[in-house]
Amino acid sequence: MGTERVFVAQLAGLAVFGPDGERIGKVRDLVAALRVDAAPPRVLGLVVELATRRRIFVPMLRVTTIDPGAVALATGSVTLRGFAQRPNETLLVGQLLDAPVRLVETGEEVVVVDAAIEPTRSRDWVVGRLAVRARRHGFSRRGPVQVVSWRAVTGLSLSDRQGTEGLLSVFETMRPADVAAALLELPEKRQHEVVDALDDERLADVFEEMAEADQRALLAHLDVERAADVLEAMSPDDAADLLHELPDAESDALLALMEPGESAPVRRLMRYSSDTAGGLMTPEPIILRPDATVAEALARIRNPDIPPALASMVFVCRPPSDTPTGRYLGCAHAQRLLREAPFELVAGVVDTDLARLGPGSTLGEITRYFAAYNLVAAPVVDNEDHLLGAVTVDDVLDHLLPPDWRDRLTESDERNDEVADA
Repeated sequence: MGTERVFVAQLAGLAVFGPDGERIGKVRDLVAALRVDAAPPRVLGLVVELATRRRIFVPMLRVTTIDPGAVALATGSVTLRGFAQRPNETLLVGQLLDAPVRLVETGEEVVVVDAAIEPTRSRDWVVGRLAVRARRHGFSRRGPVQVVSWRAVTGLSLSDRQGTEGLLSVFETMRPADVAAALLELPEKRQHEVVDALDDERLADVFEEMAEADQRALLAHLDVERAADVLEAMSPDDAADLLHELPDAESDALLALMEPGESAPVRRLMRYSSDTAGGLMTPEPIILRPDATVAEALARIRNPDIPPALASMVFVCRPPSDTPTGRYLGCAHAQRLLREAPFELVAGVVDTDLARLGPGSTLGEITRYFAAYNLVAAPVVDNEDHLLGAVTVDDVLDHLLPPDWRDRLTESDERNDEVADA
């Protein structure tokens, strides 16, 4: 890039050129993605006005140089689709400038008069600095401009600028793990508003990405009927882990409110210690009969609702096909299925030699098993050759890492942002 820090007011109106010097248009604004927390927002791209006065979006990854007189792109090929702002985005010139904010340290009301974008080590651009001035009162003289870090002010985060409906529209575009992290950054009142508005399936996905302490706190906000509905929507192993953390009376009451078909696998999992294969396994792996075809197996693993680790392997059993199954025959790896003709039977490609885990296998035994066989999923089989479920590597990692690993991940991201701001 041509510079290490650029104030956006200087960019408005600059000419935009392609790599061969052809003029594409001029900068009208910059688009940044607002965050729920106080970290600096990432600059997504430029709003460029073409000669036809049509405004288009150009990603920052296309920008090679920002100089005082012009902006250069890596390619002259740009999409001509008209720019449309999304709910989690803000226009730095059109919406951020003149925005009222408060200084964190003093509580003084100030106004944003400019914003500086800065490159990070990951080659992203963030809004790292703000130029602010005290708000004028009556005919008082303008105060001096001071440049402060993004974190030195409040009033510009996504939760500050949007209501619950706006947050929900943003959360729809995010992964459950990111929604969970963002939700925990909100004030308690706003947390509860969002939780109340999310449907049971989505809330269950978000709960599964939280630490047990955070799960308990939000579960306590729900009435018992809705809490039971959310537990039904969670995967059985995650629901069992959460219920293990509750007092016995509360856990029993919630299990009684769940549908029998949903509570039965959860009750089975709760019989095992949480640090054994029985406690870690999911009772809903992909199970096929030996007369199923390779085409049927591939159709099952293509299901987008099945986690990638669980979709890496199908398990072949005699009827019944619900856990605990009939006699376990072996497993078929997804890579092997891809190499076979669709009309072949899975019985012909089943791996019968792979070692099995027992429900009482310890965490140490499970980790050695995954390391020895280079797997991401493993069968859990009882002494009578019934398949009870499957352990996946993500559940193993969840129990190997410290209880607050999700919080540490968030803190690490924030430190990286601070390094980039320095």
